[in-house]
Amino acid sequence: MSYTLLQSLLFRLDPETAHHLSLRGLDVLERSGLSDMLFSRVDAPVEVMGLRFPNAVGLAAGLDKNGAHIDALGALGFGFLEIGTVTPRPQPGNPKPRLFRIPESRAIINRMGFNNLGVEHLVAQVDASRYQGILGINIGKNFDTPVERANDDYVYCLRRVYTRASYVTVNVSSPNTPGLRTLQYGESLRSLLRTLKEEQAKLAEFYGRYVPIAVKIAPDMTPEEVDLVADTLLEQQMDAVIATNTTLGRTGVEFSPLASEAGGLSGMPVRTPSTAVVSRLSERLKGRLPIIGVGGIEDGACAQEKIQAGASLVQVYSGFIYRGPGLIGEVAQAVADYRG
Repeated sequence: MSYTLLQSLLFRLDPETAHHLSLRGLDVLERSGLSDMLFSRVDAPVEVMGLRFPNAVGLAAGLDKNGAHIDALGALGFGFLEIGTVTPRPQPGNPKPRLFRIPESRAIINRMGFNNLGVEHLVAQVDASRYQGILGINIGKNFDTPVERANDDYVYCLRRVYTRASYVTVNVSSPNTPGLRTLQYGESLRSLLRTLKEEQAKLAEFYGRYVPIAVKIAPDMTPEEVDLVADTLLEQQMDAVIATNTTLGRTGVEFSPLASEAGGLSGMPVRTPSTAVVSRLSERLKGRLPIIGVGGIEDGACAQEKIQAGASLVQVYSGFIYRGPGLIGEVAQAVADYRG
């Protein structure tokens, strides 16, 4: 069955229902051994954050929040996976409906709200998986944790996932948790990153293993704000930056009746603003910190655009929903071709 036909069937279902059904289907393929026959991985290694990635295309956080489908997703040809966002305690997220497709714009709006089963559950899922590849774990704060105590949630999650992760991502850019984006700025960001770096140093000494920390930022910043964030990342000696999360803007979907739905917009409409942030970061960072580019990558040309703007790696999510597993190899090969 072609992905186009499968997508047409899935898109008749509620988006969340289709999401869970698709992941269960991938589980079946992987357990039956069919994934190895259907999917292959492009071998184009790249070293970033001191880690050797089999290829430059990864799965962005959000698709597998609880780490329940690591083996199935790992069999699709990704160079790396990022699971989460996970919080210290389980939380249901926002009321449904909270996920909306806009196919005519190749876009998705979500206001999931960090729905997950908690970090202890995720750790158990990772421990039960057979996946041996690069695994990023994305951490956040519980919705009812006051912003002034957010550092505690991030430190708790970092401690719990540290030995299971190849790298850890600090999510301070989701638009769906009240107050979270304030952590991207000024002294709030500096305090959080300083606290995490101190904890990282302790954990590295205790376990004898250094696990890099990346920070995921939003596309809804002025160039000057991007510069300030870049300076803080360098000052606090972070290991990478992921640009970007979803946008609160509605450029590209203004005509849709769904444009008024609250939440973050992803997919093709965020392609240009996310690339602009990657480019601005690259100018400011001058190669001192690697950038992972994400947002609006739906073909090889989109991925090459992110690499040209300064990204070392790319991640896909909405493009994967619209294009299917074939996108992974196409993007990985395009990046490899661009680098020669």
